[in-house]
Amino acid sequence: MAKRHNRRKGNRKRSHMLTYTLAAGLLIATGIVGFACTGDAEDQPQMPGQEDGKHYEGLLDVTLPDGSASQVKEYEGFKLSFNKDNKTPNWVAWELLGEEVDGSEKRQDNFWQDFDIDGCPSTYDYRGSGYDRGHMCPAADQKWSAQAMYDCFVMANMCPQDHSLNAGAWNTLENKERQWAKRDSAIVIVAGPIYERSDTKRIGDAGVRVPGAFFKILAAPYADEPRGIAFVYPNMSSPGNMQEYVLTIDEVEELTGFDFLSSLPDNIEDEIESKASFREWNR
Repeated sequence: MAKRHNRRKGNRKRSHMLTYTLAAGLLIATGIVGFACTGDAEDQPQMPGQEDGKHYEGLLDVTLPDGSASQVKEYEGFKLSFNKDNKTPNWVAWELLGEEVDGSEKRQDNFWQDFDIDGCPSTYDYRGSGYDRGHMCPAADQKWSAQAMYDCFVMANMCPQDHSLNAGAWNTLENKERQWAKRDSAIVIVAGPIYERSDTKRIGDAGVRVPGAFFKILAAPYADEPRGIAFVYPNMSSPGNMQEYVLTIDEVEELTGFDFLSSLPDNIEDEIESKASFREWNR
């Protein structure tokens, strides 16, 4: 995980295949979805997990399959791997602290192109496409810092997302995450698109590739009983209950070929990645 600085002291950066075809088959069959630090130590308040000596570095790092197009960059509040071929992120990762949820920064809606990112599209590539500029790391998670709020509108953090998903089930999940961060003091989140070979549609002059689905994994490694859960939503209206879209993190790793949370001790990683109880998360 990123070093857990006291971010109130300033805007410091945080370091911070099951196949999709089978999952899509379940989607069709069910009609909805079947898978659904600086300063003196005494000046730094203890962050979640530190009081009992637990502290994990590298939780925002994700290992991709060999040969994947990837440019990794850290922004204020999140970290991402950008794919110049798809013109979208491979993944976006961040740590959400409970104390950040009620920040005072206002949403800016100032989308911007990062010319340091190879292949980063402009906001005009989405214009008239019929797709939203879908945040992977949402603006409402970045209210703790003006710089973090600005950074999360970078187009490298966006994917073409069906409006009914963006404003519906995806937004519902984002709201739940903030509730869970408050309850658990800190959670780690990684989100991104899922592409199959059949996902050939592209938009804009840049040729931004439209994904067929999206994943999101959540982990609470500092909880008294560490746990994890994952969700996969098709890039379309996703009705029904959230639990219908639940997968284990292990299953998302099979879908994507990505390796999450590998910096955790093996016994904790296995516990977090192999189980997914929506009832336990939502209690």
